[in-house]
Amino acid sequence: MIQARRIGHATLETPDIDRQIDYFTSVVGLVLAEREKDRAFLASKLGPLTVQLERGDVPRCARLSFQVAPDTDFAAAEKFLAAEGIRSERRNDPNPGVRNMLTFNDPNGVAIDLFPEWSPLALGTEARGIGVLKLGHLAHVVENPQKLAEFYCRILGFRVSDWIEDWFVFLRCGADHHTVNFVVGKQVKMHHMAFELKDWSHMQAACELFGQRRIPIIWGPGRHTAGHNLFTYHRNPEDQIVELF
Repeated sequence: MIQARRIGHATLETPDIDRQIDYFTSVVGLVLAEREKDRAFLASKLGPLTVQLERGDVPRCARLSFQVAPDTDFAAAEKFLAAEGIRSERRNDPNPGVRNMLTFNDPNGVAIDLFPEWSPLALGTEARGIGVLKLGHLAHVVENPQKLAEFYCRILGFRVSDWIEDWFVFLRCGADHHTVNFVVGKQVKMHHMAFELKDWSHMQAACELFGQRRIPIIWGPGRHTAGHNLFTYHRNPEDQIVELF
């Protein structure tokens, strides 16, 4: 088993990188750390790479990254994955702040990128917008949540935090209540992404910003039963659901 310790960043494919950069910087409050022709890298105000944007035909979450222990043996990890029938590959300098990465696909077709160490980005740039602290979790709609839960627990050392009956599972790899979650559905896709705020006053400020920008709140503010966190939900310009908690 490979032990994931925390979620790193999500790689989102988009037909309109500029529109997504504007949303993530002016609303979510990430900082544009680096820009290439078909890629952009956005960090939270605390420094970690949080969202990577890549040009694609349709909006979707293509990759998720997780940090592992600094002394993780990638050669041993490759052998473990191979024994499980999972193809993997190593990548060097795949994005700013990360030098080494081991990548493979989960049963949902999302690429999983493992990295042992990272360097902070764009710490000298002031964040605008809401100013989230980090990517908290990411949820996907899948045909079989149990299959995904078993995979993440067996391969990456995740633990089950909660089930809502048999159709919604919450998994954690660190101190947070959940890092990934899977809900049953016929159309496999990202359900929502979630970003953590500092405190309730920042949640109030976020709701005020939504009002100023005429961004409808589709749910909340409220408190979840699973995890008990305070939340609010809205949709980004690509109609993807974004949770703040």
